[in-house]
Amino acid sequence: MTPITTTPQLIEFCERVRGAPFLAVDTEFMRETTYWPKLCLIQAATPDAEAVIDPLSPDLDLEPFLAVLRDPSIEKVLHAARQDVEIFCNLKAIPEPMFDTQIAGMAAGFGEQIAYDALVRQMLKVDLDKSSRFTDWARRPLSEAQLTYALADVTHLATLYPMLRARLEEAGRMDWVAEEMKAMTDPALYDVEPENAWKRLKPRKHTAKYLAVFRAVAAWRERTAQNRDQPRGRILKDDAIDELAGQAPTDAVALDRLRGVQKGYSGSKFGSELLEVIREALKDPEAYSPVVQRDRPPPSPAAGAVVELLKVLLKARAEDVGVASKLIATVSDLERIANDDAADVGALQGWRLDAFGADALKLKQGELALVLDGTRVRVVEVRRGPKAG
Repeated sequence: MTPITTTPQLIEFCERVRGAPFLAVDTEFMRETTYWPKLCLIQAATPDAEAVIDPLSPDLDLEPFLAVLRDPSIEKVLHAARQDVEIFCNLKAIPEPMFDTQIAGMAAGFGEQIAYDALVRQMLKVDLDKSSRFTDWARRPLSEAQLTYALADVTHLATLYPMLRARLEEAGRMDWVAEEMKAMTDPALYDVEPENAWKRLKPRKHTAKYLAVFRAVAAWRERTAQNRDQPRGRILKDDAIDELAGQAPTDAVALDRLRGVQKGYSGSKFGSELLEVIREALKDPEAYSPVVQRDRPPPSPAAGAVVELLKVLLKARAEDVGVASKLIATVSDLERIANDDAADVGALQGWRLDAFGADALKLKQGELALVLDGTRVRVVEVRRGPKAG
């Protein structure tokens, strides 16, 4: 097998796939030691054409393929697409419209976050060869076995996609998947603007001083990681950001006292830069601190017990409709529902409201009960007698 390594070859392949109803796509990348994922290989297939594309080739411009990803007339099919979409987002080519077979598998009753090889095994009765799983995809040349292994990810994907889609259409669940795809292709999900980096973390306090330093340090770490192309954690750990925000050190002595910052940090270039951004944020904390929504009411004393009951109800309803429970609601959703009947969570909206949310509220209000019937939990309506006069 010969990978595509030149722009003319790529243009020829892209011409072959234009007009196809869908394109199966997968990537091989590395990011263990970098901030930006290093795209090493792209695999693509339609029912009539397939190829392995080498983005590391100096003679190849990816733009013809990126144009295909942007083409709204071709559905892009991926499995567990979050990191792939992030890569293409960085290249200004979010694949839309998109179909994620892992999410679709959850909606079709194949379980929580089903792996690609498990989905292929269950739907196509094929066992994938995983012998090249730990390949260093940045090394060249790649062997025939490695290229064949990589291409298999999309050849089988192109086969199972129509089957999985038909299964969801028959069950009336394509809208469920479309709702998830809309969220996954939202550019805001992949925002790497340093000033917004604090949003991925969880501030523990809400004073202006704390939040101003929290935001400033998170932005500095993000910017530094991007410029040096290193993982965020190598610049500064998440826990250290919270400690820095709480203590707000403005000199080397105060910085050295912190447990979350490694020894010698204050004497490094990082240390001087960090202290400068903290001092700058403290000049006007009220103006620089971000607005943090605190819309959750204080937890009620019984909230813990309610969450446990909601977990049982969720499992029961997920089994009833044949959907992975994680697709319906998260533990965070259940915690918020336990404290607030009007919580702004996905479980109380759209199809999830019908599948689970409405019953969750009824359970809280004593209108439903959970009954153990042998080894199965049944959900039954509670019949209330007339009130005493």
